[in-house]
Amino acid sequence: MKEQSAQVRWEQLTQRPLLALAVAFAVAYALPIVDRSAGHVLTAACTVAEWAVWGSFALDYLVRLALAPRRREFVRTHWIDLCAVVLPLLQPLRLLRLVATLMLVGRRARMASQIRLTTYVVGAVVGLLMFGSLAVLSVERDSPNGNIRTLGDALWWSFTTMTTVGYGDHAPTTGLGRMIAVGLMLAGIALLGVVTANIATWFIARFEKDDVEERRQTEAIGMLTEEVRALRAEVLALREGVGAEATALRSPALAGCRCAHPVPPGGPPGLSGSGGGTTARS
Repeated sequence: MKEQSAQVRWEQLTQRPLLALAVAFAVAYALPIVDRSAGHVLTAACTVAEWAVWGSFALDYLVRLALAPRRREFVRTHWIDLCAVVLPLLQPLRLLRLVATLMLVGRRARMASQIRLTTYVVGAVVGLLMFGSLAVLSVERDSPNGNIRTLGDALWWSFTTMTTVGYGDHAPTTGLGRMIAVGLMLAGIALLGVVTANIATWFIARFEKDDVEERRQTEAIGMLTEEVRALRAEVLALREGVGAEATALRSPALAGCRCAHPVPPGGPPGLSGSGGGTTARS
């Protein structure tokens, strides 16, 4: 059995703790937005929790980079992870920390072979709806011309935006809110394409499976037909051989009987006349 590398063991060991930290980040991000009455201490604690989660993901990236056998290739193939780690340092906005955490969670979730595509898509849809709603609510609620004032309005707007319906009853008015809208639109189109492709792949695989089974049955029937024909030919050949052997055995037996008891033309001796027989004995 091939031994796993140190990087793979680290990823398997830290997968669940990082997912738990991502959930903690979601709570810390949502609490000050949903609860307007949250005090300064609670808001500061949530901010510290957000940065702590981001720091955990950054530390995870550095450890994986150190354990990677080819570090240049690791950086080249994990450039999304690097961008997610560096983004909050360039501009320490809460939205950038949100995007970075979502990107890192997505990358680590895809490493788990037991998480199927459908589960990942559903989780991505729910996460984008929730975080998109919270993000647009946080930037639009205090806007003078904004019409997204409650969490219900934000959820409705996020849903219509991700599905590219766009009723127009709610729309962002700030620049950052419109950037969030563009991200949700692109994410909605991408996820819709993934779902459509997944469903189409399922149907194609189903049809191919049925076709393979039908071809297998057809081949089996053809093989059975050929075997039956071969058996018929063998039975016919055996029947003809047995008949020929029986005929050959009967012919010498009949010939031997005729040679051992010849019958003269005038009948058997002694039966041609009574006088002839008496004369011969005297």
